[in-house]
Amino acid sequence: MLPEQKNLNSAQPSTALDANQLQQLQQLTNGYSPLQLAWASGYLAAKSEISPVASAVSAATQPVVSSILTILFASQTGNAKGVASKLADAAKQAGITVNLKNVADYKPKSLKSETHLLIVASTNGEGEPPDDALEFHEFLHGKKAPKLANLKYSVLALGDSSYEFFCQTGKEFDERLAALGATQVSARVDCDVDYDVDAKTWSNDIVEHLKGELTAESQELAQVVSLVSATAPAGAASLYSKQNPYAAQLLVSQKITGRDSAKDVRHIEIDLGESGLTYQAGDALGVYFDNDSALVDELLNVLSLTGEEEVSLVKGEQTLSLPLKAALISELEITLTAPNFIDFWAKISESQTLADIASDKNSARKYAANHQIVDIVKSAPAVIAAQDFVDALRKLTPRLYSIASSQAEVEEEVHLTVGLVSYDNEGQTRTGGASGFLAQRLEEGGDVKVFIEHNDNFRLPQNPETPVIMIGPGTGVAPFRAFMQEREANDATGDNWMFFGDQTFAQDFLYQVEWQNYLKSGLLTKLDVAFSRDQAEKIYVQDRLKENAQDVFAWLESGAHLYICGDANRMAKDVHQALVDIVIEQGQKTEEQAEDYLKSLRSAKRYQKDVY
Repeated sequence: MLPEQKNLNSAQPSTALDANQLQQLQQLTNGYSPLQLAWASGYLAAKSEISPVASAVSAATQPVVSSILTILFASQTGNAKGVASKLADAAKQAGITVNLKNVADYKPKSLKSETHLLIVASTNGEGEPPDDALEFHEFLHGKKAPKLANLKYSVLALGDSSYEFFCQTGKEFDERLAALGATQVSARVDCDVDYDVDAKTWSNDIVEHLKGELTAESQELAQVVSLVSATAPAGAASLYSKQNPYAAQLLVSQKITGRDSAKDVRHIEIDLGESGLTYQAGDALGVYFDNDSALVDELLNVLSLTGEEEVSLVKGEQTLSLPLKAALISELEITLTAPNFIDFWAKISESQTLADIASDKNSARKYAANHQIVDIVKSAPAVIAAQDFVDALRKLTPRLYSIASSQAEVEEEVHLTVGLVSYDNEGQTRTGGASGFLAQRLEEGGDVKVFIEHNDNFRLPQNPETPVIMIGPGTGVAPFRAFMQEREANDATGDNWMFFGDQTFAQDFLYQVEWQNYLKSGLLTKLDVAFSRDQAEKIYVQDRLKENAQDVFAWLESGAHLYICGDANRMAKDVHQALVDIVIEQGQKTEEQAEDYLKSLRSAKRYQKDVY
């Protein structure tokens, strides 16, 4: 332990840094590379004229940066952050000095000083990097990216194989680092939605591979990195998590669309009881669910299986043995079809029709989106052993819902706005797994397993005077209900502008009374609505944005934060294009300049999306 470190841990105020000084030091050194940290520590030691420290730091400033493992995470909803944190813990236990950072807090120019780098990256939307990774991604693919001949690296990519650009961000990071001359120490692993096992295997292999090479040769350097990279107290971890969800009670499941609406949207209220779970406006609630037993019976009947067959499956670090029916109800995904299941069943059933669909990725994705597992099996019945069938299915994963409440308002409750997924397939009504569970099968008073998924990429501005523009058609309104409750609770004085849209005013104006009350109170400055079916020509939120182009641009120019929540496939793209058009027209810019303008807003966290 360094002499200064002893003083920090002792009751000697004459030598210890006070809280303000420590905060200043942390802010000053945030983003320094390990080599820069070591150099700075040597400089400070020389200034202090304490010879034992100078001696120790002099050793630390020798080229021993190979003892540092930098781990970066690029996370949109928190999954990549969770994996990276566990990886960092495992590396530390192996004696490796770790520098763990959100890629947004990392200075890209520090890459040239790194020798060992691991990246855990998720993919956002249609193959885009997470918001936090935009600048790093742009730097890495730009002309200023350095040659990295001395860098050893590996990438873990998180994604969803039902999307076209599966693990795209991780793939691009991997390919670009290799192109810059870096050496891959372990092959990139592409993880699907059920990523726990693959991520842990990759992490364990990486640590085992590197621990002989990356030992904590310089305890002084490790202490310096630990001191200056801590930006806030860690705080106590919650007892409940994705791996250990809380059994909460459903308080309310109330339909908030009209009798004649084409949609069934529910306002859900859940009691968090004594769980101690806390959340912020912008966070999501993870919901575990059981599949519909009637759907499971239908599937078993088509497979000519009883459901009593004993099967085994891996869950976390355990291998479970249970009856097939129980596995299909509580452990396996049967309402969301992975495109690769179509190819699997085509081979089992020898169906040429399914084989043709599976051969084209776009066709497979579209077919999977509208056909549940039972529909595919029905289309080409075949005989299969229970265990073989189980092995072909993905593990059931929780669904994430944008939280529609502020804890400052509802305390130990959490509210959701859930649209029931329902469609017809050859005379059979198919419903979504979680939405059907919450809206139809779970009775008020029943238990639902939940956890909080924090989303630091969808946050209200810290300054309560900052104006905000919220664009949330349909169930995308959810987080903005939370925003308004939060702004009201905090007496925020910044202007608030809401754009809401749906099919009809009479049947689909979600939380209409609440929005009107916010208008009356003055908390909501402006409200623009678009109901597409109330007139011959369809009108959407992007049309309302264009109608208000001058004011929208003026708000942005005055520092407003802009938020979009809802459908990623069409709405978010159409709204983005409307914003581009507004910036072109009002800012007198080219299309490229308009895109750069919006990109700069995203980098400054003034343009945030929560799309799905």
